[in-house]
Amino acid sequence: MANQPQTQPDQAQGAMFPPVVSLAEAARLDPTRARALLGTKAANLARLTGAGFPVPAGVVVTPAAAADWDQAYTQLRAAAAELGGRDQQFAVRSSASAEDLAGASYAGQYETVLDVRLDELPQAVRQVVDSAASARVSAYRRAHPEAGSTAAPAADPSGSGMAVLVQVMVPADAAGVAFTANPLTGDRDEIVISAVPGLGERLVAGQATGDQWTVRDAQARHIRSTEEAISADQARQIATLARRVHAYFGGPQDLEWAITTNPSSSDSVDGVEGGVWLLQARPMTALPDPVTWTPPIPGYWMRNLRLGEWLPEPMTPLFADWLLDRLDHGERQATREDVGAALPFPYAAINGWYYLTTPPLSPRTLLTTLLQGRGRLLRFFRYAVLGPGRDPIAADRRLLAGLAEEWRTELLPRYQRLVDEGEREIEAASLEQLAAIIDRVGAAAGEQLWSLAVVGGAAWKMEGALARFFRQHLASTVDASVQELLVGLPGSQPELAAHAVQSLDWAHPTAGELGWPPPEPSEDRHRELAARREALTAQCLAVLADRPQLQARFRALLQVAQRYAVLREQQARQLTVGWPLLRRCALRLGETLRADGVIDQAEDVFFLTRAELDTRAPRQDVVGRRRGTWERQRRLPAPLTIGRPPRLLAKELLGAVDAVRTTGPTPEDAIVGQPASPGRATGPVRIIHGPGDFDRFRPGEVLVARATAPAWTPLFAHAVAVVTDGGTLAAHASLVAREYGIPAVVATGDATTRLTDGQVVTVDGGAGTVHPHH
Repeated sequence: MANQPQTQPDQAQGAMFPPVVSLAEAARLDPTRARALLGTKAANLARLTGAGFPVPAGVVVTPAAAADWDQAYTQLRAAAAELGGRDQQFAVRSSASAEDLAGASYAGQYETVLDVRLDELPQAVRQVVDSAASARVSAYRRAHPEAGSTAAPAADPSGSGMAVLVQVMVPADAAGVAFTANPLTGDRDEIVISAVPGLGERLVAGQATGDQWTVRDAQARHIRSTEEAISADQARQIATLARRVHAYFGGPQDLEWAITTNPSSSDSVDGVEGGVWLLQARPMTALPDPVTWTPPIPGYWMRNLRLGEWLPEPMTPLFADWLLDRLDHGERQATREDVGAALPFPYAAINGWYYLTTPPLSPRTLLTTLLQGRGRLLRFFRYAVLGPGRDPIAADRRLLAGLAEEWRTELLPRYQRLVDEGEREIEAASLEQLAAIIDRVGAAAGEQLWSLAVVGGAAWKMEGALARFFRQHLASTVDASVQELLVGLPGSQPELAAHAVQSLDWAHPTAGELGWPPPEPSEDRHRELAARREALTAQCLAVLADRPQLQARFRALLQVAQRYAVLREQQARQLTVGWPLLRRCALRLGETLRADGVIDQAEDVFFLTRAELDTRAPRQDVVGRRRGTWERQRRLPAPLTIGRPPRLLAKELLGAVDAVRTTGPTPEDAIVGQPASPGRATGPVRIIHGPGDFDRFRPGEVLVARATAPAWTPLFAHAVAVVTDGGTLAAHASLVAREYGIPAVVATGDATTRLTDGQVVTVDGGAGTVHPHH
């Protein structure tokens, strides 16, 4: 550098060190000494500069400048002028010794000043240095004592000991961040890139979410598209640079980058024209161990059917260990009564998420079960498993109608009676009696779940059978969706009971506890849908008038499909009648543990196991660890399925979906799911994760969620469409969307991660597609 600056005592190292030093000069320092003198950010960039990485040229104002700020500023202006002349603009950023560490990044805590002219550098440096004394930095430092102090030479009036990094501004066409491991899953083989057009400050400051890409094995995938900031080829370029930095530092890195695409002279930075620039590199913080979705035994595992449809998040420990066991016990008991044998439906918690697999029907297992069932199993398989999709009328007559009547006259009344008894006993109940109430009511709920799976679960198969008939004999003449024949039915109007739940996991409050108002009246809309249904029915009958046998078949298929659609909704509404009581019992147990000093608050009980309820030893640390694990697991993109489906299962599951789906071209960048409610609508996305987000939802928006449950019903009155990650043709989102006459697409897998708030999309509920607008 010209005008070699005078040096000041390096009080930390007992040596002389200049107040201003270039990144190129700093690259020759020992890394440990460089971090102490220049701060972590500048020291890392100096190392990368020395290793030949594309880092914009810059200088560092060290803490030694505090001894004579005027002299330091003179040296700074001279050094900066050499980088790009009087017209060059600069980025001025902090570089504290405790910044950009693995344990605490201090990201966004200090000031950053961009587009600074040469004559403005002293003021910008002072602004950054003064930010070290801000309230937010003090609060962050107190929250991260493991990062140590940034205390510095006493001559520094701010007391920060913070260096300031001054670099040539990159005229970015796009910028963003890149992680060399997936921050949610811990996958070290996946690069995650976020990008925005222009400078990346909006993204870093949290003012924008940006586009998101993942790159694995040179394959770039566009996960979220809001601004079209970069191309797939540019994403691969960024990933290549990120992997090089990862290899250089020997561990996962959090990078900031910028890219210039116009190789004009005005885009030249330090003699390099165009390309990807590295603006920052720091170790990734709080990176989880790599997540694998490996089931305990081979098979086809689903989190989207039966019980899993009601669990849109990972399970809390007490639910997984206790209530889930009671539900399973009740299901097995009901299975033995209906089938003559306990059909095994293995389930497991995989990264906390509930997954169910198909029964392991080896020849020996099948023979044993058949002998136990004495022929009843074959009848059940014929009329309850295959029958609803192949011959709904026979299935109803031979088996399902009897099971439906059993639910109305025996199972449901017994369940309601046990709940009523528990309500009368709970106030005076001992701890043992509270546990007994949970055991009894939980098992009765399991019986309800079995009936819902068999009787109510027949609804979507029957819908598929009706759809196949419609496609074969009516679709060429009647321009409508078969699903319009299943809306506006008596008894299907949306409602919100106090026992409506967000999830079967009892850690979540019910609608009654939250005090939510009932959904807006929908009588007018219901009558409109009923009139359209009746008109469509008349049109179909007229088309088939000259073919009386087909007409009679259509009437029978329609009647049975409509009846079971309503029955499914009725069973789903009654399933959680016991949940307010179950939660009160669990919270009473939790209150006792809180009073004994075992936990800090009654709600912590949901993070204990059944056996731990009998202990009096403190469990606060255990609760804290498990709650943290649960929170991390909630953010994982859990796959809907693991493994390959058996041929018969795939045919049954996918056949109904394909039959209902309307035909037509699918937009190239569309998100494809299952067609759940017909119609097309366009609107801005609003991603809702739970009740805490309900107030953010505005009329006219597209409701996007992992899944919806009965407690979410009031939102449907204001949505123009619904999109969910999970769900089926018979899920809550599907049925309620139909009754509000709005399109819905379910089972998209990852719509909540591929879409962003405010993004305009068109939802085609008949085709099962979501088309983002750019």
